[in-house]
Amino acid sequence: MSLSRKQTTYLRSLAHPLSAIVTIGGSGLTEAVLAELESTLDHHELLKIRISSDNRDLRNKLAQDICSATNAEAVQQIGKVLIIFRPSDKQKIKLPT
Repeated sequence: MSLSRKQTTYLRSLAHPLSAIVTIGGSGLTEAVLAELESTLDHHELLKIRISSDNRDLRNKLAQDICSATNAEAVQQIGKVLIIFRPSDKQKIKLPT
């Protein structure tokens, strides 16, 4: 799935008031974190994740790993905050075309 610019802008506007639901700490991307991401994505579709590392390259790698492991699209990454989107079966969020 690839998001258009219009869809990305729309999702960013929806994610702005959200707080980070999942925080990835020093242990990195563990199986427990991945399981939590999967269940939370099924329920919310749009997630704000905080990656608490000061290393920019590590944050970028973790963002790529999260997206590939969960089949989600990265909507935006600014500093330590990553926003991802994956539509669920019920499609709670209607994307513009």
